[in-house]
Amino acid sequence: MTGKTYSPKRQSWVAGAALFAAIMMITVGFFQALEGIAAIIANEFYVPTRNYIYVIDVTAWGWIHLVLGVAVGVAGWGVMVAQLWARIVGIAAAVLSAVANFFFIPYYPFWAMLIIALDIFIIWTLCVYGKREAREAGMRES
Repeated sequence: MTGKTYSPKRQSWVAGAALFAAIMMITVGFFQALEGIAAIIANEFYVPTRNYIYVIDVTAWGWIHLVLGVAVGVAGWGVMVAQLWARIVGIAAAVLSAVANFFFIPYYPFWAMLIIALDIFIIWTLCVYGKREAREAGMRES
């Protein structure tokens, strides 16, 4: 015996948190893609603060956010249907999203910090939610 016992309360909490994380991933991915599209279309939309050490062209940021937004959104859909690949891609995409938003702070500080906080929650939830919880929740795991 490993010392861990089945707990319906824990299982439902973890499954609920995973569903919430999946929905947040889809939402964050959508908004991050819109943020990227705005930066690509209107190069002067985001104005960086002066004298910031990390200076990258706004159009480059747009493409970075667009690609990360699509990756996070697709992984969120995969987490919603309990796919193992989606958890792995979701963790990697959320880490990259958090790092990208850290460097994006001088362009849009409040939004970047909010996305970093959501990415940390997503990473934590996807690390806690495993095969056993998916099986106990009655979801299909590939």
